[in-house]
Amino acid sequence: MKITDHIKNANGKPLFSLEVVPPQKGIGIEDLYKNIDPLMEFKPPFIDVTTSREEYIYIDKGNGLMERRITRMRPGTLGICAAIQHKYNVDTVPHLLCGGFTKEETEYLLVDCMYLGIDNIMALRGDAMKGHQYFEATPGGHSSAMDLVHQINNLGRGKYLHDDDQICDEHNKFCIGVAGYPEKHMEAPSMNYDLKWLKQKVDAGADYIVTQMFFDNKKYIEFVTKAREMGITVPIIPGIKPIATKRHLKLLPQVFKIDLPEELINEVESAKNNEAVKEIGIEWAINQCKELLDFGVPVLHFYSMGKSDNIKKVAGELF
Repeated sequence: MKITDHIKNANGKPLFSLEVVPPQKGIGIEDLYKNIDPLMEFKPPFIDVTTSREEYIYIDKGNGLMERRITRMRPGTLGICAAIQHKYNVDTVPHLLCGGFTKEETEYLLVDCMYLGIDNIMALRGDAMKGHQYFEATPGGHSSAMDLVHQINNLGRGKYLHDDDQICDEHNKFCIGVAGYPEKHMEAPSMNYDLKWLKQKVDAGADYIVTQMFFDNKKYIEFVTKAREMGITVPIIPGIKPIATKRHLKLLPQVFKIDLPEELINEVESAKNNEAVKEIGIEWAINQCKELLDFGVPVLHFYSMGKSDNIKKVAGELF
């Protein structure tokens, strides 16, 4: 079922969902199940599965020579989606990137999604390659999420890259999610500029938006208000991540280019240890989610990052 249908069928009742990260190659799926199992009591209608782009590794060839090769450390997104659907009978949302994929490879992945009965896709540009300062489009690939949305939408209507006569019925039309940034994308010169790009993604065929994690609800509410004023009417789902360690004070702003409220920073800094930090993060997330529910969000979407115990405590107070 499509995400938008899940939201519609809920009749205003907020939903719980989560995002999981594939294990590194060579590691079994059981650890991932251990992460998901405790959260199934909250009946998530869908689970997102991230995709990692390619990165360079260097192999020592001896005599001072190094050979550079491309690899993916966390492959298997579609396989994991299929396994989760089979085990839990929930919809899955594979993340599809521009970076690291040609248009043809993207088409093959979408066809595989059709075979697997996957109705939803999260369309993302993706980050720059590790060690690169800026994003560079893969040769033969897309340079923006907007172009990726166009291709997904076209394929759903039966328009393939090279097979113009191929027939594709309406059942193959994907429900497309895209990313939104309450504190603006790090490459955008202003919030209004970023919202214009978001509007273009929606106009290209995106059906819903999931936000980057944030810790200040005022920024989310302002973001939604400005998006609505600009004519964006699709659901805007907030992304939630309970802070769990003192290291997150530096790591989260560095990686995701977000701000943390001073009150939260002060509480975390004064905590005796990471166990105390985890409790602070849980309490902050509970209060944050309650306020978001009062605002009327359709879904609370949690970034699990391989851990579920703190999310279970948060959700247990809400659902």
